[in-house]
Amino acid sequence: MTMTSGVELRRDVAIGVLCLETSFTKIPGHIRNRTTFNFPVTYKVVDGATPERVVSQADPHLLEPFIRAAQELEAQGVAAITGACGFLVLFQKQLADAVKVPLFASSLIQLPMVYRMLRSDRRVGLLVAKKRSLTQRHLEAIGGDAVPVCIAGMEEEPELREVMLEGRRVELDADRLGREVLSQVEQLARGNPDMGALVIECTDLVPFTHTIQARIGVPVFDIVTLTQMVYRSLTRQPFGARG
Repeated sequence: MTMTSGVELRRDVAIGVLCLETSFTKIPGHIRNRTTFNFPVTYKVVDGATPERVVSQADPHLLEPFIRAAQELEAQGVAAITGACGFLVLFQKQLADAVKVPLFASSLIQLPMVYRMLRSDRRVGLLVAKKRSLTQRHLEAIGGDAVPVCIAGMEEEPELREVMLEGRRVELDADRLGREVLSQVEQLARGNPDMGALVIECTDLVPFTHTIQARIGVPVFDIVTLTQMVYRSLTRQPFGARG
C-alpha cells in the first residue's frame, strides 16, 4: 500500500480466475497467459471441468466443484473472480452467491450493457466456441434473452475444434486459428450489416481481437476487457495520479 494525496492506493489487488482442465498453449491475450495483464492474477483449475463437460454437455454436476474453487480463491485473498470459459454463464448466479467478492463468470454478462449502448435497430454479434451449445438458458442467466443477436460459432474450424474442444493436441498453431477466427467474423459481418458491436464468448479467441476490430470496424468486448474494467473499479486512484 502507498499513499498519494492522502488517499490509500491498493497495489496488492489480485483477480482470481476459474479455469477449465486444458493443456494447450495459452498465447498472450488469453486470460490464462500472465502477460495479458499488468496486474496480479491467481489461477485455479477445476478438476474434471473439461471443455466437453462445460461447453458441450453443460454438466450441472460441475457447479459444486466450481463453487468450491471460487471459495478457495476468495480464501486466498483475491478481490474479484472471473472464469476462463464463457459457457460458465450458466452458473453465474450460484457462483456469485457463493462468495463475498464480485464474481463475473463470463464475458457474456456484458451483452445487455453492450446492446443498450447501440441504436435500437442494431444487433449484437456473438463469437462463440460452439454455436449449437449456446442456448436460451445461457442468455437468460444474464438477462440477455431479449437482446437481438447474431451468432457465429467456431466448432467446425479445425484448429479450434482439435486443440480447444477435443484436446487432441497441446501445441497451438496460432496463425491457423487466427485465420479461422477472421473467416468467421467476416462472414458474420457480411451477413449482418446491422451488427453494431461484437461480444466474444470464447476466451481462446481474445488474442485476435485487434485483428478482428481492424477487419470489421465495430467495438469488440471480451473477458479481458471486462476483467480490466473490474480491476480498475477495485483500484481507483486520484485523478491526475500516475499508474
